[in-house]
Amino acid sequence: MPSAEHEALVASLKSQPQGPAPATIEEMRAGLASLASVFEGIPFPPGVTQESVSAGGVPGFWFLPAKSPGDRAILYLHGGGYVMGSVATHRSLIARLALATGLRVLALDYRLAPEHPFPAAIDDVCAAYQWLQDRGIPASRIVFAGDSAGGGLVLGSLVALRDAGDVLPAAAIALSPLADLELTGASAHRGIDDPMVTVDGTELMAAAYLKGGTSARDPRASPVHADYTGFPPLLIEVGTREILLDDAIRVAEAARKAGVPVELFVGEGLTHVWPLHPHLPEAGESVARMARFVGEALG
Repeated sequence: MPSAEHEALVASLKSQPQGPAPATIEEMRAGLASLASVFEGIPFPPGVTQESVSAGGVPGFWFLPAKSPGDRAILYLHGGGYVMGSVATHRSLIARLALATGLRVLALDYRLAPEHPFPAAIDDVCAAYQWLQDRGIPASRIVFAGDSAGGGLVLGSLVALRDAGDVLPAAAIALSPLADLELTGASAHRGIDDPMVTVDGTELMAAAYLKGGTSARDPRASPVHADYTGFPPLLIEVGTREILLDDAIRVAEAARKAGVPVELFVGEGLTHVWPLHPHLPEAGESVARMARFVGEALG
């Protein structure tokens, strides 16, 4: 059962004034900007420093816990439907992940659609991944992680890297991944009371990301259609109170059929990317699971 803190969060989200649904990407971005004070108010944990960096030409930030080793790293990709969000909106979660693992985390401000449609974001991830390796961090000491669209981007980037013949990272984490831009999963259409993600909003973002005629069934854009042969171990987390529930479950099933070790956590009653909210007991549990998974993957 969800904690009292989680249910209070859901009640707060649902109590927000419900005006007309955003009709444009600009309106979506304006809505997120109006919540800037909320993100700024999320505490940044002590013991982690943040430094700006250009990773192979891609802007981002290092999150550096004290005495973090220089030969291993996590590459983190924020959510936001490929059209909004930034490292700034996710900095608390990224810092908590760095602190829990003791590892430096490279978080990317990859290019956003519609100004930079598919595959610009994937190109940015691949460039930053190569940059990490050029700096002496081998693929076997890198873990990919991301949430929502960032979780889909984790999986799509692995498809692109694998198909290009590149060495894949040691493991990958996808939190509430957006993995089907057609929203064909039953969970998107059976009336789940998701306070965070809507079908209409996701369709609008998908259209912006695929601007230029890319098929929504391209496995790099919708990893539910991917062949997972050769993938590294995956940790996937999703809540039953989100319309993307079936995205995560179908990805896990496809990866397992391809022989990939998969750890799937389904949080009963939990909402979209709950680890973003540090005051939730469930968020601490999720970060602890991620830290344990990363530790096992990197030995």
